[in-house]
Amino acid sequence: MRSHLAPFCMTIVAMCVLAVAAPRGGRADVLTYPSDELFPKEDAQRMIGSGHKLLAPVYPDLARYLADHLNLADRKGIGIDLGAGPGDLTLELARRTLLHWVNADINPHFFAHFLDEATSRGLEGRVSAIFADAQALPFRDNYAQVIVSRGSFQFWADKTLAFREIYRVLQPGGVAWIGRGFSPDFPVEKAKTIRDAQAKQKNFPRYDVKETENELRADLAAAEIKNFEILTPGQTDAEENAISYGIWVEIHKSPGPKLR
Repeated sequence: MRSHLAPFCMTIVAMCVLAVAAPRGGRADVLTYPSDELFPKEDAQRMIGSGHKLLAPVYPDLARYLADHLNLADRKGIGIDLGAGPGDLTLELARRTLLHWVNADINPHFFAHFLDEATSRGLEGRVSAIFADAQALPFRDNYAQVIVSRGSFQFWADKTLAFREIYRVLQPGGVAWIGRGFSPDFPVEKAKTIRDAQAKQKNFPRYDVKETENELRADLAAAEIKNFEILTPGQTDAEENAISYGIWVEIHKSPGPKLR
């Protein structure tokens, strides 16, 4: 049977840099091939070197939460981590589930590091990497059981189109978890430490959660996605200071479990 998906790069010595045509439902003017001008190697190296270290404690907790909350333990098939970058969450999800996880990122310069990390953790046969633009995903319809994305959606130029693509790629009964921040049960002291450090960063991308929720609802409505829930978790620290845990969208593709 001929595959509808370009082969994944499965080796450690090569990066999977694919030129893919815009799939059905895509748009001709979106980025469908890697661009060193827009997404240079230096950006990936900077994030690998320091940018994600502050968030290192976030990924194991988020992966554990997702595996439990989305009932991933017994699922088999493909999981996609969209905009995964260095792949910290991808690898944690591969360690906790039976799914084969794909690091789908717009900057392929992350992939050599990601695949080296997979080998060092004994996960080299459990993950793949592929160039992907969220607005023109290089996957056939109904391909993935699960699609997750942490800290990526705010960079999508056309969120409506990206959500349409995510919904297209999900299998019937599949689930997507898209957003930014921490898992709802992330330890509050860890959350406070991270938020305090981020507050001192000049270039940290601040945002209003309520405003973002309204924007996401509009994007999802325009994408004609109806079965979703938006979560804006938060906790208070020992001094009763409110700490934002970010914002998340949980999407189910029918037929699937209906949200309560």
